[in-house]
Amino acid sequence: MKIQERTGAGAGRSAAPAQPSVGDRLPTPPRERKPALAALAVLLILVGALGATMLVLQAGDRIEVVKVTQPIPAGGSVNSSNTTSVMVAEDPDVHYIEWSQLAQLKKLKAVSAIPAGVVAVGEMFGDEAGVEAGKATVGLSLKAGQYPTGIKQGDTVAAYRVTSAGGSSNSSSGSSSASSNSVIVDSARVTYVPSAKDSGDELVSSTNLAVTLTVDSDKAADLAQAASNGEVALVQVPGN
Repeated sequence: MKIQERTGAGAGRSAAPAQPSVGDRLPTPPRERKPALAALAVLLILVGALGATMLVLQAGDRIEVVKVTQPIPAGGSVNSSNTTSVMVAEDPDVHYIEWSQLAQLKKLKAVSAIPAGVVAVGEMFGDEAGVEAGKATVGLSLKAGQYPTGIKQGDTVAAYRVTSAGGSSNSSSGSSSASSNSVIVDSARVTYVPSAKDSGDELVSSTNLAVTLTVDSDKAADLAQAASNGEVALVQVPGN
């Protein structure tokens, strides 16, 4: 009898373990928030917007200035053939020379040699140009035939003393050497010559050509004397 009661008590138990229902899922971990990355993204957006705004503002504050297109030696001047206009962002700390001031700039001299491709600023020019030690500048007024066609600022030339045969300016025997054609300066730098393209300048074919040469100091007196008598002719030489 006791055996039967034990058997009947265990008969209602299931031998298989209980299974979870089909609809249940394992729990997922919560997402990790990264506020630092979000703040960085917002900062980058603001910086980009600020940069774009600055570019737009700078583009609106542009001015037309003078740019040197050909080398200008010390003592030389700008003209229409060695300059052009470019647009740059206005900067009060840079003394740009505006294109509208080109006429006034032509009256000034380069205080030192200016290379091609630079934007002109006020510090490059002055009323008087600096002359290197041992050098001097001499002004000439030449007629057609006394200078090579196409002579321009920066050229290297030789200056010759020339007189017409039987000239009355040299009558003594001591002036025979002066009356003969001879080299006064074998190498001189043209520091100024007007351009026919300059507004307000007369064409060089209709008047004397004003030329300024930079020469060695010991040659300046002879060249100036010959120039005052109209006895100078220029010839282009190697070195240009």
